[in-house]
Amino acid sequence: MDQPKPDNQRYRAALHVPPEHPCLPGHFPGHPLVPGVVMLQHVAKALRDWRQKRLVRVLEAKFLAPLYPGEHAELELGEAAGRIRFEIRRESHVLARGLIEGEA
Repeated sequence: MDQPKPDNQRYRAALHVPPEHPCLPGHFPGHPLVPGVVMLQHVAKALRDWRQKRLVRVLEAKFLAPLYPGEHAELELGEAAGRIRFEIRRESHVLARGLIEGEA
């Protein structure tokens, strides 16, 4: 992720998985896409960067559209009644969203 943009209620960061990432060769050979677990790793890193918390639970995760290697997307975290909502977007398209919990 590049150039995070934090504030108190929301956190935004760029998300980019290069085509040479080691997870990609076995994930749909010939038509690679970024696995959901890699997107969740970016969510976990963003939570650490924003709140200095580690991801302890994914309460909900929906993967709505694929993220392809080399594409640029934006990750946003926000407060939601003591939990954290995440959303990953490419332009105006929501690729993934969910609800997580973290602890120090």
